[in-house]
Amino acid sequence: MRESKVWFITGASSGIGLEISKSALAAGYKVVATGRNSEKVSKSIGAASDNLLVVKMDVTDSKEIEAAVKSAVDKFATIDVLVNNAGNFYAGFFEELSPRQMELQLATSLFGPMNVTRAVLPVMRKNRSGHIISISSTAGLVGYEYCSAYSASKFGLEGWMECLGFEVAPFGINTTIVEPGFFRTGLLTPTSTIWAEKSLEDYAAKNEELRPFWKNMNGKQGGDPAKLAAALIKIANENEPPKRWLAGADAIATAEQKVTDFQNQINAYRDLSSSLAFEQTSL
Repeated sequence: MRESKVWFITGASSGIGLEISKSALAAGYKVVATGRNSEKVSKSIGAASDNLLVVKMDVTDSKEIEAAVKSAVDKFATIDVLVNNAGNFYAGFFEELSPRQMELQLATSLFGPMNVTRAVLPVMRKNRSGHIISISSTAGLVGYEYCSAYSASKFGLEGWMECLGFEVAPFGINTTIVEPGFFRTGLLTPTSTIWAEKSLEDYAAKNEELRPFWKNMNGKQGGDPAKLAAALIKIANENEPPKRWLAGADAIATAEQKVTDFQNQINAYRDLSSSLAFEQTSL
């Protein structure tokens, strides 16, 4: 890749997307910062720059995506790094989330990254280089109560990204899944968290326990998005960036516990799992 890379970032008005935009600009890169509200993106990033292009783009709108990618190529000639970051959080128990809410979660957090990547890949394939970075979550590695919709989207995102990595590697394109723990972003703010529409008596007691927990977590998360962004800039400059990157000490602890639990399950049922082959018969 050229020294002055072009970064295309979704969800750039706040949180991780905003900090990545700022860090990339500070490193001397060109940045295409996108969001549903372009005025908010511009205001959040601050001073205008010849290296900055702010574009209105909803990751669920194919026409806006096509227009944003065209604007990026028209201004900067190419796209070197794509950061799929835009997201929201539909919180609640599966039975209390409506089918429409599940669809909307998947539309933003799973199909959104797919839509944007599909539009950017022809540019990267032509260059025979590029880096696709998708912001997942520890909720894409383990399941949590109240996160059935969100985890469904993030587990899907990670499976898709793993497969995509093999498919685009022959064209010199790298992929990285980022799995942050709890970072102090806008994900848990009232504008980004949407609560389950339904209310079932059997879940009432648990709702009284869990909803305040998630509400009170807002603004108290331990991770610093600016530090995550700075670290991601370093990772994107590696010749062989990681396929997965755990962001935060809490993310490491979660992954290590997942590995331990998984290994214990393997060992507990090893004999049964290994006994399922066809029996060899002699003639």
